[in-house]
Parts: sequence; C-alpha cells; structure tokens
Amino acid sequence: MTANAAQSGQVKVGTLTVNRLGFGAMRITGEGIWGEPRDHDEAIAVLKRAVELGVTFIDTADAYGPDVSENLIHEALYPYDGIVIATKGGLTRQGPGIWTPDGSPEHLRAALEGSLTRLGVGAIDLYQFHRPDPNVPFETSVQTLIDLKNEGKIKNIGLSNVTLEQLKQAQTMTDIASVQNRYNAGASETSEAILHYCTEQDIAFIPYFPIGGDGTSLEKLQAIADKHHADVRQIALAWLFAHSPVMLPIPGTGSISHLEANIAAVEITLDADDLAQLG
Repeated sequence: MTANAAQSGQVKVGTLTVNRLGFGAMRITGEGIWGEPRDHDEAIAVLKRAVELGVTFIDTADAYGPDVSENLIHEALYPYDGIVIATKGGLTRQGPGIWTPDGSPEHLRAALEGSLTRLGVGAIDLYQFHRPDPNVPFETSVQTLIDLKNEGKIKNIGLSNVTLEQLKQAQTMTDIASVQNRYNAGASETSEAILHYCTEQDIAFIPYFPIGGDGTSLEKLQAIADKHHADVRQIALAWLFAHSPVMLPIPGTGSISHLEANIAAVEITLDADDLAQLG
C-alpha cells in the first residue's frame, strides 16, 4: 500500500496549514529547468498523483521553465481545491542552468502579476522572494512584497536563500511565513542556525535539495537505508521530518514511481542510533 502525505502530519505556513510533505514542481520542466518537459502528459500525471496521495502544498516559481511549471500546475490542478500553491519571484532566466537575481520593485511586481495570470488566481497563497539581489537593498525588495500583500495580491510572504540576519531584518517589517534554503543531512551547517530560529519562531522551513553532501554523509544514509530496507532518498526525507516540527520537505520529481517512493518515506521512523549517526 502506498503511503499518504497526510501521514506526515501538518505544519503551519503563516495563515495556512498544510500536510507536512509537499511537492516541489521544479523538475517537471525541461532539462536544466528550461523549457517544456520531455513528456507533457507525464508531468500532468505526476502533479495529479501528488494530490491523490495527500499532498496539499505545491512549491513552484516563475523562473522554472520559465513560466512552464506554473502553466502545468494550472492545467493539472486548477481550481486548487484544498491545495496551497506557493510560488516565487526574484530570479530571471537567460538559458538552461542560468539564474540571475532581480529584486527590483519593477521586476517583482511584473513577476507577481505574471504568476497570478498563469496560475489563474487573484492572490498567491505564499509568495517567496527567490533570492536577495546584491544590486538592490534587501529591504526595498521586501517592502515591495509588503505593498503587494497590502494590495491583496499576496496572502503570505516567504523568503528563500536568505541569511539569519536577513530573516530577522524582514521580520521587523512584516510577518514571515516561511524560509526556503538549501538543507540536507550532508549539508546542514549553513542553515542550521536559521532552522533553529524558525523552529523557535514557528516559521515553516522548506528545505530544497534534500539529498546531498559529501561521500561520507551519503555512505551513512545508505547504511541506514539498508537497515530499513529503504532507499537513500527516503532516509534523507525521514531525517528531515525527525529534525524539526516546522520542516516542510518538498521533494520534486518528474516520475510517478519516484513520487510514490518519496511519499512512502513518511512510514519510516528513524531510531536514536540512526539520528546519532546522521547528526
């Protein structure tokens, strides 16, 4: 029997509550997160299957494709009954694998309007600033999102790829519903302080790249996976669940079989020895 994402429990994301295992819709696009997917029908089927399996939080961005991921989500899932759609703005694309920050008010406004149109909604459930722009004061970018929220176009504001200092600065300006940073069992040091702070503040923490790190960390994950008759990705996800109650993993895939394997991770409970090995 395939597990259901609802088994992972729930987490609060600002004014919203979602099942604690979400779906990241970056990899339903083409190679290099550029262009249309290799198999359009499979991408649609993956999105629908995620919801069938209890996923209530879908994470995307205007830069995924660009535009492609949001268009596929609209095609597959609109009108999103019971589903929270989170998207992002603040990165532009010039080609496969090329990402350029743009945190200017003009760009963020245009990006938000584009996302509203593609997703077919009047307001974004969770709108995340994709990455601070070194050429634009951070507070200027955050203020733009506050203005858009005051205009009724954003329900909750999130941040991505930020430092703890930037998170605290943003909190002096507005409520922050979530932080999305790179985080996994093999590369947790850079965001550990942010995760600890988010746990204290009850801010949802959305880890991307849930598997990674050096060979040593992957060997540890593999050993624990063998013990539980699971795969490495499932153990990495199970570790995230055990690490903090505000953790909201969003494993992404373009394959239904990989999706189902990811969701099955909610059935795995790591014991004290497992957690000690992973740190």
